[in-house]
Amino acid sequence: MPDHLSRRSALKSAVALGLGGLLGSTAACTPEERPRELTVAGGESGGFYLEFATLLADLLQRERVAERAVALTTGGSLENIQRVLSGEATFAVALADAAAQATAPGGESTQSGEGLVALGKVYQNYVHCIVREDSGIQTFADLAGRTAGVGEVGSGTTLTAGRIITAAGLSGPGRALKQVNLGLNQALASLKDGSIDVMIQSGGVPTAPIAAAAQGIAVRLLDLSDLIPATRAESGFFYDRVLIPANSYGDAPAVWTIGVANLLLCRRDLADHVVRQTVELLVEQAQDLVPKSSTGVQFLSPETLINTAGVPLHPAAEAAYRLLHG
Repeated sequence: MPDHLSRRSALKSAVALGLGGLLGSTAACTPEERPRELTVAGGESGGFYLEFATLLADLLQRERVAERAVALTTGGSLENIQRVLSGEATFAVALADAAAQATAPGGESTQSGEGLVALGKVYQNYVHCIVREDSGIQTFADLAGRTAGVGEVGSGTTLTAGRIITAAGLSGPGRALKQVNLGLNQALASLKDGSIDVMIQSGGVPTAPIAAAAQGIAVRLLDLSDLIPATRAESGFFYDRVLIPANSYGDAPAVWTIGVANLLLCRRDLADHVVRQTVELLVEQAQDLVPKSSTGVQFLSPETLINTAGVPLHPAAEAAYRLLHG
């Protein structure tokens, strides 16, 4: 038997036995131990976050990890993190840079005392910097003095966009790019009517509402890859060079942009057996967690799930991955 199959078989056998002493008291749940409800804080309507969160909630309920599981419509990463820390949500989908900010010394997670931890790195986010084809804007530097929609209040896009704008030198006097908080659908409408010059949105590829809008107006995606070194120097190594393929949005050509990993987060005090069962679903039923519209890179594999950009794994998740890797 191939080695990877024997490890997978070992994982399944161990899970069936409750993972023995490795995960402590994590034997198969009795009805009393099964949570009545689990909630997954996702994102705004039409966005990739909410689509992923809905798939995860459906799977958690179908596999009886909880009696009921629901996805929550939210503003995005920053709001999701706050909801998990406050106990309003069980899980949060969030950008790695937002999660790292919350778990840094003095961050929201350390101030709350609850501890934010990761269950895994679940997929790649692509920063979309979109202008109208007829705008004449060719590069990010051309945006000096213009107006940008930079995501809804509470979204991770607002954090990432602000860091990119600063790194590009477009936050100072005379060259400042005016930042307006607009959600995905609001930003698309504003780009169409000309009230903003550019929208910056972080999501999967393709993001369905952007793809739909590109059928009505010709759009151009700006190359952001030259800004990666400066953004890393200012804000940390969360930012990678990734490609948005040609024709993802109408006739727009392929473009290099900035990628940020998306993490699945929870509080450190979430029960070990719930964490272990959720990790098992991430590994064993990954195909059920990839939105049908997605053509972007997914990270739902044992090798990449553990790469959480410095955000610590929940101890039970770490133990389950260690068992999987042998």
